[in-house]
Amino acid sequence: MFGQNIQLTLAQITDSVEKKYPEIIKYETKIQSVQAKVEGAKAWMPPTISVGPDQVFYNPSLLQDKSDMNRAGITLSLEQMIPNNSKLNAKKNYLQSLATIQQNNAAWIKNTFRYYTKYLFYQRLVAEKLLLLIQENRELLTMLVNTSEAKYPYNQSDLNSIFKAKEKLEELKNMEAMLLATIAESNIGLNTLMNRDINTNFNIDTTITFKNYELKSNYTDTSTVKRSDILSMQNSIQSMKLNKELMYSQRKPDFGMRFNHFQMLGMPNQYAIMGMISIPIVPWSSKMYKSEVKSMGFEIESMTKEKEGMQLMALRMINEKLTMLKYGKIQLTNFQSGIIPMYNKNFEANLLAYKQNTGNLFVLLDSWEMLLMKRMEYYNKTLEVLKTEADYEYETETK
Repeated sequence: MFGQNIQLTLAQITDSVEKKYPEIIKYETKIQSVQAKVEGAKAWMPPTISVGPDQVFYNPSLLQDKSDMNRAGITLSLEQMIPNNSKLNAKKNYLQSLATIQQNNAAWIKNTFRYYTKYLFYQRLVAEKLLLLIQENRELLTMLVNTSEAKYPYNQSDLNSIFKAKEKLEELKNMEAMLLATIAESNIGLNTLMNRDINTNFNIDTTITFKNYELKSNYTDTSTVKRSDILSMQNSIQSMKLNKELMYSQRKPDFGMRFNHFQMLGMPNQYAIMGMISIPIVPWSSKMYKSEVKSMGFEIESMTKEKEGMQLMALRMINEKLTMLKYGKIQLTNFQSGIIPMYNKNFEANLLAYKQNTGNLFVLLDSWEMLLMKRMEYYNKTLEVLKTEADYEYETETK
């Protein structure tokens, strides 16, 4: 679908995952499987044909006797059971409910893989931002080292500070390697989700755009939580009720017809037509469906409580994520408006003093390192907020 080194957005990657990942695609066939069962829900049992000798003497010589007592012959029997129509309707309704559950499951599994995709995408996005920051600072530090080494013969810098700067350069290389590993790990994950070669190279859109979920009011009513997994449980309860109705319909009788043709030997041919009706309400038969109906009643109560638990947990998680987003955004604002600008001014002041030979490299390195750490903290907090947004979207099934 995508060529190498093409810049992909999160929406494009997510769309590819939903169309290609086997775990998602399998639900299409699951739904088709249930629909195929629905088509045959009102089918009858096949007719039964029987054929064989009828009232044949053990002594074959008696077949020569043409008296009225000789009723030997061949019987051909055709039997067809006619199921109760209410039973067939109950079965069809139950099977149709299974298709709805699979549709809910398909929607939820898509939501789950959207969540995985966002995590990997945001992880790579922030890693690339950090990698660019490290590369910029490595160039700056290299320039400071070169400048200090040039000043050293004139006693305008000291060896300790120069070695400290070179130590920091080596540490930056290590950070860079760690970030490259994170990017590679994210690439493998995203390529796997898109069901393509894990070594396929591609670029991503690194524009950071926050959503304003933190402005939403807290959720207070479980009825407002309408995720596909909860709908699946709700429809499973409805399906169980339909299955209970199907089992209870077993108390109703089935009907049948039997036609017998007697091909007589030495006598006129005969036939017999009989109607049949089942009697499922007799005690030794009714125990089966009565016990099943009772069991399903308890199962419905259990599933109802499970659904209520799912709703309460979802309500808690949604409100937690909204709160985390609110305070996470406040921290990001503090980084942007106060923390980073102040650390940057401190670094610039030390850099200016160093250039004017009124400051020393050791103090400058400390201010540079603190600024770098705060900028890295900002990006790490950005990743945390982006992942919290993904958590909120997962809990509310927001695309």
